[in-house]
Amino acid sequence: MRSIFAFVAGGLFGLGLAISGMTDTTKVQGWLDVFGAWDPTLAFVMGGAIIPMAIAWLLTPNRTPLLGGSFPEKSAPKLGRNLVLGSFLFGAGWALAGLCPGPAMASLTFGHMGNIVFVIAMLAGMVVAPKFKSALDTAVPAE
Repeated sequence: MRSIFAFVAGGLFGLGLAISGMTDTTKVQGWLDVFGAWDPTLAFVMGGAIIPMAIAWLLTPNRTPLLGGSFPEKSAPKLGRNLVLGSFLFGAGWALAGLCPGPAMASLTFGHMGNIVFVIAMLAGMVVAPKFKSALDTAVPAE
C-alpha cells in the first residue's frame, strides 16, 4: 500500500514540476540570474509548496503518519563539512544545469539527451559520493 501511495505522490510531484515549468532548465537558471533576465516563477512555485506545508505542520502537531511508522525525531542543527560541501555541490549543479534531482527525473520523460546525461552523472555522483566521503573522513577527520 505504501508503494502505491509513494508512486502516486511521486507522479503528482512530477506532474506539478512539469505544469509549473520547473523541468525547463532556462526557468531555473532565470531564477538564479538576479542581475540579468530574472524570472520569479520559481518563487511562486516554492511559495505554493511551502505555505500549505507550513499551515499543515501548524494544524497537525503530534500526529502520526497515515501509513504507519513514526516521523523521525528532529535532528540537532549542525553546521559541518558534510552540510557545507553537500550544499555547495547541490547549488553548483543546480546553477550549471538548471536541474535538481526531482525535476531531473521528471525531465527524463522528454527524452532530451542533455537531461539523460545529467541523470546519469547525478546517479554516478550518488555512487561516488560515499566513497569520496569515506576517503575525506580518513584523510581529514570531521570535527
